[in-house]
Amino acid sequence: MSDGSTQQQIAILGSTGSIGTSCLKVLRAHPQRFSAHVITANRRWQDLAAQCHEFRPAKAILTGIGPDEIDRSQFPSSVELLFGEEPCIEAVQDPVVDTVVTGIVGAAGLRTTWAALEAGKRVAFANKETLVVGGSLIVELLRHSGAELLPVDSEHSAVFQTLQCGRREDLQRIILTASGGPFRKATQQELEEVTVAQALAHPTWNMGAKITIDSATMMNKALEVIEARWLFDVTAAEIDVVVHPESIVHSMVEFNDGSVVAHLSPPDMCLPIQYALTWPERVAGVSPRMDFTQAFHLHFEPPDPVRFPALELGFEVARQGGTAGAVLNAANEVAVDRFLNEEIRFTDIPRLCRSILESHSFDAAPTLDDVLRLDEWSRLEATRWTSS
Repeated sequence: MSDGSTQQQIAILGSTGSIGTSCLKVLRAHPQRFSAHVITANRRWQDLAAQCHEFRPAKAILTGIGPDEIDRSQFPSSVELLFGEEPCIEAVQDPVVDTVVTGIVGAAGLRTTWAALEAGKRVAFANKETLVVGGSLIVELLRHSGAELLPVDSEHSAVFQTLQCGRREDLQRIILTASGGPFRKATQQELEEVTVAQALAHPTWNMGAKITIDSATMMNKALEVIEARWLFDVTAAEIDVVVHPESIVHSMVEFNDGSVVAHLSPPDMCLPIQYALTWPERVAGVSPRMDFTQAFHLHFEPPDPVRFPALELGFEVARQGGTAGAVLNAANEVAVDRFLNEEIRFTDIPRLCRSILESHSFDAAPTLDDVLRLDEWSRLEATRWTSS
């Protein structure tokens, strides 16, 4: 890792999304420490071209469109422009790259994350689906490759940081916080009538559509429970979730003497991204600071499992392991798309996911091919699903 005297070469997967643009903000603030060697996007080629002009990466990759769909003249001639997923896999394994930041949403990020870990890279990951889908396979890969997997999700970064305040063997439980989304106080009847526009109006975070819907259903927190189970090597029984609408306390850990250590900061993704890039160092950053000269209140309440049944699915899958994570994640991705396309209701999302999860052939010790095959099966079944 860089000691600050040489630049870290960073590959940013999903540089035009919310995680990617926050990461570039960190790089912009520390030009002596970091350099964007590779940046990728799905279809937003104009945004990628603008980033290329500012950051001058060696390579830029578009995974969702071909060369005939863009204007090559908009990119600097010094940047090698590539297309498809295979160049991403090659790029993250390039010996020049020190750290890979995975900001790709969904299971689409699994193969590139796997390739980066196989190559022994430090991976700063916001793609929680990697651990939701891969679970024990990723843990085993880490043991053999010598790679580092550092969380960028604000909740898991908070746990990662607070765990350093005590001994791992003294950990009692992990407490993940949830904003509660826009429907924290909604009745069951109101939830049945939620529109797409209402579900996309998150009260705290500015995120992409898929993550915003997941936050509204609390499926995002369900996936984070599964992620925490594998990332921190804990059981589902050692994880709790509490609703905290201010999103100031990003998560907490409780030790066996009853001490609870919390991580606080204003909601801003630059802080956990920068910490993953500089760990174990801390350096001055661009994130806003807590202002204790102003009065404010922090509220906590238990989540309602009746109105938000997606959360229990996360705990069930964390207990099961095996193929359950791949099936739940794939079903949810399709369900969210179907809701955004107004094919199903908001409350159908967890119903669809439970139906697919309960109907699949569970395997406690799958291979990577097994989970990828069940990912495809789950997507097909979720596309066919109808509300009874």
